[in-house]
Amino acid sequence: MSALLDMDWRSVVADLVATRGTDRTALIPILQDIQLNYGYVPKEAQTQLALALDISQAQVSEVISFYSFLSGEPKGKFVFRLCQTISCEMAGKEEVARALESSLGLSFGETSEDGLFSLEYTNCIGMCDQPPAMLVNDDVFGDLTPESVEEIVSGYRRKGEEL
Repeated sequence: MSALLDMDWRSVVADLVATRGTDRTALIPILQDIQLNYGYVPKEAQTQLALALDISQAQVSEVISFYSFLSGEPKGKFVFRLCQTISCEMAGKEEVARALESSLGLSFGETSEDGLFSLEYTNCIGMCDQPPAMLVNDDVFGDLTPESVEEIVSGYRRKGEEL
């Protein structure tokens, strides 16, 4: 992670702005590009982006804090996002949440010390027909049970070992 702090964010942002443009509508696509490539949007990148788009750093921060898939803080390589809508609640979300915490050894809002896993709640992921549901990065899982959660977590642990 220290390599990210030492990066030349002026250059990174300049390259993205050259591709995406300097209009305010470029803000979210550029934030998504940074998030995808670096895992989060560091403060240094936010500062350079605000300067490049001629907006305040507060505006950049507000956009990041509003959208749950953007982060100003490092997240795990695998981010487990459990849906917290009413359909998931009624279908056993709490039991699934406890299984996730137990299997990952994390509480919601935490990232593992090795940087492999993060656990958080999210709003609707469009799987109300298969509750409870979650996303792990871009992978969608529905009809979750505590048992299926353990299998899913085990699969991501194996993937983590391959990294």
